[in-house]
Amino acid sequence: MAKNNNTTSTTNWTASVTDVQQPKVPILVGLGVAIGAFLWLAPFMGLNSVLNPAKLADIFGGPGSKVNNFLALLGTLGAITSTITTIIIGALSDRTRSRWGRRTPWLLWGSILTAADMCALGTINSENHLWLFILLWCGIQTFINMIVAPLIAVMADLVAPKHRGTISSIYAIGYVIGQYGGPVMGSQFLSSSNSSLINMGYYGLAVLMLLSGPVAAVLVRERSSKSMPVEKLDWSGFVNAFIFPIHQVRNFYLALFGKMMINIAVTAFATYQIFFLTSGMGIDQSHAGRYITLMGTATMITAIVLSSTSGMISDKLKTRKWPVAFSALLTAIGTILPFLTKAPTSMVWYGIIAGTGAGIFFAVDQALNLEVLPNPETAAKDLGILNFANTGAQILAPVMGALLFDAVGKQYLPILPWLSGLAILGAILVLGIKEPKQQEESTQNI
Repeated sequence: MAKNNNTTSTTNWTASVTDVQQPKVPILVGLGVAIGAFLWLAPFMGLNSVLNPAKLADIFGGPGSKVNNFLALLGTLGAITSTITTIIIGALSDRTRSRWGRRTPWLLWGSILTAADMCALGTINSENHLWLFILLWCGIQTFINMIVAPLIAVMADLVAPKHRGTISSIYAIGYVIGQYGGPVMGSQFLSSSNSSLINMGYYGLAVLMLLSGPVAAVLVRERSSKSMPVEKLDWSGFVNAFIFPIHQVRNFYLALFGKMMINIAVTAFATYQIFFLTSGMGIDQSHAGRYITLMGTATMITAIVLSSTSGMISDKLKTRKWPVAFSALLTAIGTILPFLTKAPTSMVWYGIIAGTGAGIFFAVDQALNLEVLPNPETAAKDLGILNFANTGAQILAPVMGALLFDAVGKQYLPILPWLSGLAILGAILVLGIKEPKQQEESTQNI
């Protein structure tokens, strides 16, 4: 068998790579996961943030409570579906044995099925077919995890610990551009006089989705997994493959719940941002929209700049938890500013400060995930469980926001100190992680 440049040997199959085996940064792996992340996230955000609301407003005859309620239903069902399927698909990916590796078959089929589902979703134009809209959206949440879970697991498989911060930074650049660029792409298909242009948006973004897995697979060049031992799927094997980890998991669950607290604070702020400006600060929706645009631009710029450097810095510092905790502190500071000043410009400062935190978080988050995994052979499944820090926040943030709104006297701005406190709690939990000391002598003897 030919030697793969990601590791020094494929004779004895291993689920991960050591620092000794990989003296140089695997740039192609970084480019593969970054471009792959951009190609799946940009279309998804274009649909979720722009095209789905526009299509539903067209179906219901304009924006209003029907659209809001249906979007809330889609968000809840989608998050639940994603939470369940990412764990299952991750576990199945871990057990895949093929000449193309454990992840590549899932990347390819996930791209094809998600793109096809997007095209089908674009054809729905009637209120009578909204049940099908829900099924197709849950299908997208399922099929896209055939890309997401294996793509992140590639970093656990093919990147040595000393390079994970750098590769996580490269990945974060693609992720951030996809997250903020996707809605921009989707908005190009909006038209007040041509509703069929919205459908074209679904088809156009589906092409990008179709490229995600193949492009990532070509760049990553995963090695064969046929020589990997196959664990019998008896009760012990089933527990190992599908159940939440239960051994040596202190760091794992501190990371999970710590990051969930941070994400709840960020998601709840995004959910109520327009109400902070209108109901809380007394400006009209038109002016609120301008401040939200300025805030979003500031967040995107700072996040891109910081995400491109923070991972490499964390490699040099040989720590993941401190940058993540610092990012949470910046989020907490940015979150409480509108409450303290009650000035619309504070929302822009939130974008700058919290955007700086977001850039650091995106860059180091995946590296932290990889280093708290209890078992590299079940990496995709366990990373899927860690993804609950994101999907769980999507479900819990609106609920938490509604409870806080009632608790503080049906006002919006007094919610912010509580959200800031959640971010600080997340930082405290992350700082509880015990990081192993990296052995520098292993690289000095290369």
